[in-house]
Amino acid sequence: MSTDNAAPWPDEQPAAPRTWETPVPLGARPALPVFPAHVFPSWLADFVNALAEETQTPPDLPGCTALAAISTAAGGRALVTVRGTWSEPVNIYTVVAMPPGSRKSPVFRAIVSPLLAAEKILQEQVKPQITEARIAQKVAQEAAEKATHKATTARGEAMPAALAEAQSAALAVDSITVPVEPRLVSDDATPETATTLLTEQGGRLAVLSAEGGIFATLAGRYSGTPNLDLFLKGHAGDLLIVDRRDRRERVDNPALTLGLAVQPEIITEIAKSPGFRGKGLLGRILYSLPASNVGFRTIEPDPIPELVTATYATNLERLVLTMHGWTDPARLVLSPEAAELFAEQRRHTEPRLRPHTGDLGHIADWAAKFDGAVARLAGLLHLAGHIEDGWRHPIDGATMAAAMELGEYFTAHALAAFDAMGADPEQEAARTLHEWLTRTRPERFTVREAFTALPRSRFRKVADLEPALELLEQLGWIQREPEPPRTGPGRRPSPRYAVHPDLHRPA
Repeated sequence: MSTDNAAPWPDEQPAAPRTWETPVPLGARPALPVFPAHVFPSWLADFVNALAEETQTPPDLPGCTALAAISTAAGGRALVTVRGTWSEPVNIYTVVAMPPGSRKSPVFRAIVSPLLAAEKILQEQVKPQITEARIAQKVAQEAAEKATHKATTARGEAMPAALAEAQSAALAVDSITVPVEPRLVSDDATPETATTLLTEQGGRLAVLSAEGGIFATLAGRYSGTPNLDLFLKGHAGDLLIVDRRDRRERVDNPALTLGLAVQPEIITEIAKSPGFRGKGLLGRILYSLPASNVGFRTIEPDPIPELVTATYATNLERLVLTMHGWTDPARLVLSPEAAELFAEQRRHTEPRLRPHTGDLGHIADWAAKFDGAVARLAGLLHLAGHIEDGWRHPIDGATMAAAMELGEYFTAHALAAFDAMGADPEQEAARTLHEWLTRTRPERFTVREAFTALPRSRFRKVADLEPALELLEQLGWIQREPEPPRTGPGRRPSPRYAVHPDLHRPA
């Protein structure tokens, strides 16, 4: 039933039969690209593709998780020197959004298992040192206690020597450091726990999870107050200082890796969390929104060949063990070809950031970090291709081109993710108008009717409706009707639009 109560056009003539095409769904974008696993070195590409086949998941899920795994192995221990003082650490944040039942957990287990195996090797290596240091510390503490007691009971000429001995014994205790058991991966730690772990591990840690609970924790699920500093500074490598009641924790160059698989509604929810976008957290994430293949999966897929699994596990463990010993980060440089390719990309990116005219202008907080993300991806691909001596070779042109291809993949998915968050004001305005048409079901409406009915918080003046009207018309949901001829003085009648039958015909 129509709710169009507007007066007819002056001298209105019967309208010619109107033709309608099938409207384009609001917010629809071209099909998102599939993760380009071919950009990986063969040992990693083979495993990602085989894991996607065995689990019947889109390659995006194992592909993005594999990037997080390489970042875990190398993050914080290498820097890509771009030019001058500009360098990028090779740690990244990735988030894949997939619905329940998409087999996220099996994929995560398969990708992360070699990291845990490498972590265990590192722990076994350091155990004798921990035991030795603890014994030495205990002996030194007992000696310090005896020296302190002797100093407190000394009298006369014996006192200065006893006091000096007690001080020396106390300093000996302080000089003994018990090594910390190595940790590579955490799951759903609070920011406070993650900060302590990051401090203990020399500023390197990965939060890898097949759930998105960490976002609720960051938003203040336990504390009631958002706590984003660790995840902001852990991406940028900025100095992190946390003062607690009993101690002060300091990390000079934190390098945090984030690899999550979440349900799609989490993408929408995180945009509403205080500070997540304003402080820049959402702009640091590489998003992936693959299409679900639930309902179209092969029942008896090919298993992963044993050699492919073994090669993946061996190479990832080697990368962990090779990079773990680096205290000062290895510096990766660009070859002349890679530097020129990267410069050309930056020349292409810059105009895309322009407000109103650039296709990335409405997500400039993410897109401004896009080039840096590509440099980080190039560093990760380079290290994956040169596991034991990546710092001896410059990043070549082919690797930079591969990183740029990954960058375009993540750009397309970021646009979709931010659209889901309501980042595009024209899309949001069009949705508001579309929802009103869906609810009131008019066959025709005037701009003034729409303006009167819609919220002033969204549309403060009639002109604010124009982008939404233009977009809905482009998508085929409405058609502007010809303006009738003027028959005398006075204000022009409000423009009128016909509405697609899909919005007002009986269900």
